[in-house]
Amino acid sequence: EKQVFQLRAHMYQARSLFAADSSGLSDPFARVFFISQSQCTEVLNETLCPTWDQLLVFDNVELYGEAHEMRDDPPIIVIEIYDQDTVGKADFMGRTFAKPVVKMSDEHYCPPRFPPQLEYYQIYRGNSTAGDLLAAFELLQIGPGGKSDLPPIDGPTDVDRGPILPVPLGIRPVLSKYRVEVIASEHQILMFSIVWGKRACVWGQTSHSLHPTLDNQHTSASQDLPENELLHPPLNIRVVDCRAFGRYTLVGSHAVSSLRKFIYRPPDKKAQHWNMTG
Repeated sequence: EKQVFQLRAHMYQARSLFAADSSGLSDPFARVFFISQSQCTEVLNETLCPTWDQLLVFDNVELYGEAHEMRDDPPIIVIEIYDQDTVGKADFMGRTFAKPVVKMSDEHYCPPRFPPQLEYYQIYRGNSTAGDLLAAFELLQIGPGGKSDLPPIDGPTDVDRGPILPVPLGIRPVLSKYRVEVIASEHQILMFSIVWGKRACVWGQTSHSLHPTLDNQHTSASQDLPENELLHPPLNIRVVDCRAFGRYTLVGSHAVSSLRKFIYRPPDKKAQHWNMTG
């Protein structure tokens, strides 16, 4: 028996990806395979923690079998991560697998199963781990009423991204404004840069020395990040050597996987007032 579905792949973010370029970074994109169809996210340049925030919609997916079998044991989704090269084919960076949450046409689109929640999927490169993918997948049966009976895709919209659909409200995490501040004192570095999510900040260049020092140098970068600390991207630190004609050579890198112990939360003024007056 033929069943027709729509697959929605909510590709929000990846973290701790493999550094495919000599710069210590990558230009990653994800390709999603389901049955006989595949689609790609956009390419994000120079990052190991891409936030694609992109919804991929697979229409008219035909599956054969009993309805209860489709709901309980849907086909597997394959997600592969690649590094986009300026010349030649893209380089394979890793692969992961997922199963979608299935909604049959006679079921209601409501909690606790819907909308699906973002979760992490471990990415593998051969037998080695190669990062994590933060995504959600839902397979929605198209009933007699056609696609008009499917739950609507609930914004937000971004005119700057053109036809690219962002992850809908209710699935995407709640964001807040964060600022990371880095202070260095007598660090022996040539040039220091931080890469945090989509943001990069270059700082601290010194010349003609094997042991340069930066005394009380300071830099900062701001970005909208999820309020849930478990969804924060790592902070990637790179040290590069400045060469002639604007070339850079990677000296070393380090990743701060969790910023939880560094988070500062301003005190609640209203609570302080009640404590003082109480």
